Amino acid sequence: MQEKNRYTATAIVFHWLLALLIVGTFGVGLYMVDLPLSPQRIKLYNWHKWAGVMILTLSLLRLLWRLTHPAPPLPSTMPLWQIRASHLAHLSLYVLFFAVPLIGWAYSSAAGFPIVWFGILALPDWVPKDRDLAEAIKPFHEISAWLLAAVVLIHIAAALKHHFINHDGVLARMLPVFSKKKITP
Repeated sequence: MQEKNRYTATAIVFHWLLALLIVGTFGVGLYMVDLPLSPQRIKLYNWHKWAGVMILTLSLLRLLWRLTHPAPPLPSTMPLWQIRASHLAHLSLYVLFFAVPLIGWAYSSAAGFPIVWFGILALPDWVPKDRDLAEAIKPFHEISAWLLAAVVLIHIAAALKHHFINHDGVLARMLPVFSKKKITP
């Protein structure tokens, strides 16, 4: 049975899977761009693209779940500006969950490097192969990835602030290890 002040187990799994994928994919992206052309670089680019497709797929499933399973209420002691900031941050996260991989996919298509998910499923190119277009799209993928990283860091900082300063249980409702206990620092 779901406690009303906690997210569902499914929402928690989506949250942490996406968190791990996003952090890992961002890290690989930073590392791979400066590598010389080699089999290792190609392997990492493929992994990066596969992870991007996973992020896109999980984001869609997470959004569908979220639309049918409302978030638990925020603490009544939370100021209105923080509630609005929370909603804005979550909206920004969802937009970037989709924008970053879609822009990356567009870049890959325009550059003429198709995505073959896990080496099995060839995904369609959704923009034409065009070197100039690829060069125009590339910075948008990088900028949107950095924006996502910034919003993720703000999200983490806010969760830690709520846990260690406010002691209001906001972080605990998304932690998988605490099922029925109220968390106190």
